Amino acid sequence: MPDLSKVPVTVITGFLGAGKTTLIRHLMAHAGNRKLAVLVNEFGRVGVDGDILRQCADENCPDENIVELANGCICCTVADEFIPTIEALMARPQKPDHILIETSGLALPKPLLKAFDWPVIRSQITVDGVIALADAEAVAAGRFAPNVAAVDAQRLADDSLDHETPLSEVFEDQIACADLVLLSKADLAGEAGLAAARAVIEAEAPRKLPILPLTEGVIDPNVVLGLGAAAEDDLAARPSHHDGADDHEHDDFDTVVIDLPEITDPDQFVAAVERLARDQNILRVKGHVAVQGKPMRLLVQGVGARVRHQFDRPWGSEPRRSALVVIAEHDDVDPEAIRAALIAAVPA
Repeated sequence: MPDLSKVPVTVITGFLGAGKTTLIRHLMAHAGNRKLAVLVNEFGRVGVDGDILRQCADENCPDENIVELANGCICCTVADEFIPTIEALMARPQKPDHILIETSGLALPKPLLKAFDWPVIRSQITVDGVIALADAEAVAAGRFAPNVAAVDAQRLADDSLDHETPLSEVFEDQIACADLVLLSKADLAGEAGLAAARAVIEAEAPRKLPILPLTEGVIDPNVVLGLGAAAEDDLAARPSHHDGADDHEHDDFDTVVIDLPEITDPDQFVAAVERLARDQNILRVKGHVAVQGKPMRLLVQGVGARVRHQFDRPWGSEPRRSALVVIAEHDDVDPEAIRAALIAAVPA
C-alpha cells in the first residue's frame, strides 16, 4: 500500500523526442484536484521544455512550481541540484500533491531512483512510478534495438569494442526501470508498427510491463498517476547496464547550441534542419527562432529528420534571440558544419 504521508513522484523518462513534455502538458491540463510541481531536466544549457511547460501554468501548477534543472544530467547531479530542489519544494507552505520529473532524453533513471533513498528526502517523498515513453515508429524500425550482426562485425575489427551502442544502452536502461511503457506517436506507427514496437520492448524488458499506445500525450491521468510503485524500494528488479558503477558518462553525446540571426522563410529553414539531421545523423533539435516581421516566436522541434514547427507565443519584452540546441552522438558532431548548414538557410 502507498504511504499516504509521502508526496508521490512520477519519473517520466524516454529517449530524445519521445513526447515527454507533451505528456506532462496533458497531465497539467487534467490534474483534477491535484496540486502539481514539475521538475524539468535539460541536457543542454538552453532550456526549451521548461519554457513550453510554463505556458501551461495554472492554479493547479503555478509558474513557481515549474523548476528547470539545465546544463547537466539529473542522474549525475543529484547531490548538487536534485536533492536541494526537492527540499525546497517540500519546505514550501503549500506542498505539492504530486511531483512530475521529466528527465533528459539521455538520462538513466536508476541513479535518480537511488537518490530517493537519501535520508533527507526519503521520509517525505516516494516514487509513485516510472513512466517510459518510446517512439513507436522509431522502435518498430529498429532504430534503438541492438544490431547484433553489426556489433559482432565491429568486435572482430576492434578487440577493445565489447559493448552495445550508447543509444541502445540508454533505451534499454529506461525500459528496464519502468513501471509503465507508453508507445508514443501511435498514429504514425499504425497497428503493424505498434505490434513491432511492442515486441521489441517485451524482448528488452526484464519483467512483464503494461505497454499502452499514446498519441499527442493524451491519456487518462489515473492510468499514469497513482501507481503506488514505491520504486525506490524495488531497485533490484530494475537492472541497469551501469549497475555497480558510481556514475555514467555522457561523453558519448555532444550538445551544440547554435545562435542565428532572424530568418525570413520558416519552411525553408525547417527544410534545412531536416537535411542537416539526415546528413549528420542528428538525434534531436529544439529551440526558438525569430522570424522577420513576426511578433511570435517560432518553436522548432526535431527528432531525427522529422521536424515540427509552430508559432508558440509573442516575444514580448524578451530579446528576439534565435537559438537551437542540437544533440548527436559524439562521433557524429561537427559543430562548424552544423553552424554552416543552418546559417546557409538564413538570407544574408
